[in-house]
Order: sequence, then structure tokens, then C-alpha cells
Amino acid sequence: MKQSFAVLMLFFFATNSDALEDIQLLPGFTIEEYASVPNARSLVLGEKGTIFVSNRRGGAIYAVRDNGQRTTRLLDGLNSPNGIALLNGDLYVAEIDKVTRYRDIESHLDDVPSGEVLNIDLPGDRHHGWRYIGFGPDGKLYISIGAPCNICDEEGYARIDRMEPDGSEREIFASGIRNSVGFTWHPETGDLWFTDNGRDMLGDDLPADELNRATEPGQHFGYPYCHAGDLPDPEFGKGKPCSDYQPPAQKLGAHVASLGVRFYTGTQFPEEYRGQLFVAEHGSWNRSRKVGYRVTMLKLVNGEVVSYEPFATGWLQGQSVSGRPVDLLVLEDGSLLVSDDHADKLYRISYRD
Repeated sequence: MKQSFAVLMLFFFATNSDALEDIQLLPGFTIEEYASVPNARSLVLGEKGTIFVSNRRGGAIYAVRDNGQRTTRLLDGLNSPNGIALLNGDLYVAEIDKVTRYRDIESHLDDVPSGEVLNIDLPGDRHHGWRYIGFGPDGKLYISIGAPCNICDEEGYARIDRMEPDGSEREIFASGIRNSVGFTWHPETGDLWFTDNGRDMLGDDLPADELNRATEPGQHFGYPYCHAGDLPDPEFGKGKPCSDYQPPAQKLGAHVASLGVRFYTGTQFPEEYRGQLFVAEHGSWNRSRKVGYRVTMLKLVNGEVVSYEPFATGWLQGQSVSGRPVDLLVLEDGSLLVSDDHADKLYRISYRD
């Protein structure tokens, strides 16, 4: 299924070749390059230690093995594959208009079997069409369906659906979500936590991106009527009070493009980091001065966010960009992996006493 493809560069930024020297971390933490992967996007970890990485712009899926020393291109010629997930050894790959399952993938890394396309009717719009997927603690497959626009009210979009692993029994789990490109589940409560990118064209500082928590099926998070819990949309908000919708668990920075989100479940980091939430902020493209381009940490107490602080910064120097964090993954040794689709890298953040 290999074929030639062109990489479409959507954004142009100056690159600092000494990017790692600019990264600022809290005391005790270090960062290193783990592997080179073109347009590194979503991350999942196999039971045998393989790290699977999606490559949205290049239409490929990669496998990283041997502690980052060996990288293999498994699949090629795909339609903007972004979301990837694993269940019982099977790799699920979400393209814009379909999800495909590859059986027992870690036993076939050098000879990938033909995939099985799930019977899921997905829209083919490219605007916010790259999917994010994951398996919840209920064993069901969750998939984001982004709005096909900046701001609009279209049936069948702006939501997160869930279904059985074979694509059956599909239902809307949460709605009013403009474009989520990252979600995860609380390791104790099982609640779904997800990022949502705010709308454009309301200025530099409005609206905030959102970190949301879905505590039960059927909740509506406001889009396109209300943004960030308290900002009625100037076009669609009339007669739609924000009090009718679920407010965010935390407002994030406006236009920071919050993507991957991950609870820290390892033990390598000090106690105060365990169970806390990390967010990859991909960085703005639509602001007079850039913001984001960092990893942040949100501290939770009794399920409520009590602080929102930088954790890893420095990919933005002035207005020069050297990297754009996308997704996060806790490795078996407790270190934190960060994908970067601008620098084509995976980075590992570790803690040393």
C-alpha cells in the first residue's frame, strides 16, 4: 500500500537547531531526544514496548523500538492518519473517513497484515477532520468528530462518539465540542478528560481553549453557542445561555492549540506529580504574537483543577519556534515522552534526584 506523497507544510516558522538547549524544566528534570519520526503526532505504547507514532501530514504510521534506537515505517499512503489506539494487541488507526484494525501488530512489525476497516460512517471533511481515538476503561472505542468549520451549527459534528471495538452500538458520548485532538481517562474515577480548541476570529485573547471533564454520557460543552463556559458566541449564542452547558474544568490559554493530555501514572517523578495532568500546547497560528509551544501541568485536588502552570517551555524563543508539542505518553520507566510534529522528534523527560 506504499505510494509517494507530498508533505503539505501548513505553517512556516524559524527553527532553532539547538532547541534542547533552550528547553526550560523544573529542577531535577532533564530532557533528551528519544527518536526521530517525521511529523510525529499521536503516541501509544504496546505491551511489548513498541511505541507507535502517527504521521498525519505524511500519511504514515511508525514503530519505535529498542529504546528509541530503531524506527520503522509500518504503514504508508493513508488519509491523514492521526488517532491511534491499542486493544488486546490490535492496532487501530483512524483516518479522516475510516478506522482500520491491524491484528496482533507487535508480532507483525516486519510484515504488517492487511487491515480490517470497521463499519463506521465517518464524515470526509478535511476541516478538523483528523481524528483522535482511544479505548476507555469501559473497553469501548472513543472517537472525536470535529466541527467542519471555524464556527457553525452542523448536525453530526462537534462531538465525541463511542462504540464497541468492532464499530457497533455507536452513540454520542459528549457534544458541543469544537475540535478535540486529545483525551484520556482519570486513572481512579474513569472520567473522560479532553482538550478542546476554541474558535478563531474573536481576537488575540478570546476565547480560551478548554480542558473539559465528562462525568457521564450526554453532557453538552457549549459549542457553537457558548465558549469557555461564559462567552456567548456573537453569531450563535442568542437565546442560548451559557448556564445551559457544561463549563470547562479549566480555561487554558487562548489559541494555544491544546492537544494531547495525559495523567501521570508513573513513579519516577516525585510524589507531587503523580496523578496530575499534563497538556501538550501545540502553539498558536492565528495570533499577533505567538503563545503555547509548551507542556503544562494541571494540579488536581479531589477531582478539581487548582493550578495551571508551565512544565516544559522554550520551544518558543521570542517569535521563533523550534518545536510544537503534540502528544504525551508515560513510559514503563516513568519518564514522559513528548511528540513534536514540527521538529520531527520524540523527546523524553526524566527526573533524577
